[in-house]
Amino acid sequence: MSEVLKFISPERLVSFALAPGPMEIVIVLVVVLLLFGNRLPGAMKSLGQSFVAFKKGIKEGEEEPVGTESNSDKSRSDKLK
Repeated sequence: MSEVLKFISPERLVSFALAPGPMEIVIVLVVVLLLFGNRLPGAMKSLGQSFVAFKKGIKEGEEEPVGTESNSDKSRSDKLK
């Protein structure tokens, strides 16, 4: 055992000792599921809608030519005048 520990630095040994194991992670996930289980479907739906809107915005940005002003930029410049 001491032969193995010679090759592991003390910093790495401490990080392994403080890292949660798989059983601790499962316990934490179960507790989170019990506490927030009824809110998770709504949160996931909202996250999915946000992701779809983000992808749609990226596609719209790619389709717009670089040299033209968008409608929102025009309205901003009109407000500044």
